[in-house]
Amino acid sequence: MNQSFPKREKLKSAQLIGKLFAEGNSVSKYPLRLVFMEIESEEKIMTAVSVSKRSFKKAVDRNRIKRLMREAYRLNKNLFFDCVPDNKSYAFMFLYTGKEMPSFEKLQTSVKRIHQKFEESILK
Repeated sequence: MNQSFPKREKLKSAQLIGKLFAEGNSVSKYPLRLVFMEIESEEKIMTAVSVSKRSFKKAVDRNRIKRLMREAYRLNKNLFFDCVPDNKSYAFMFLYTGKEMPSFEKLQTSVKRIHQKFEESILK
């Protein structure tokens, strides 16, 4: 599977993000939280990442964590694509809930763990 993260797979709609937080479900596995919702879209999965300004005051730190999260997702997105049925589309928002600067390895294992929890929640 292609491991790129093209623009069409990025969640940018303010209305959809608002609806995602209002009506979406979530799963958590420290230090990540995944808010997801089934949507109607041509893309199978649309994804965004976020880091709290309260926890990380400097934009440099927030941007670094977001880059690491996007890369961890990009390398493991085939896990999410494989568990989503072909006729459904989902919107994802990954939130970093930790208080300390993470390593890439820690984020990558967290993405894999959160995938397992997501898969369990959609199979219910």
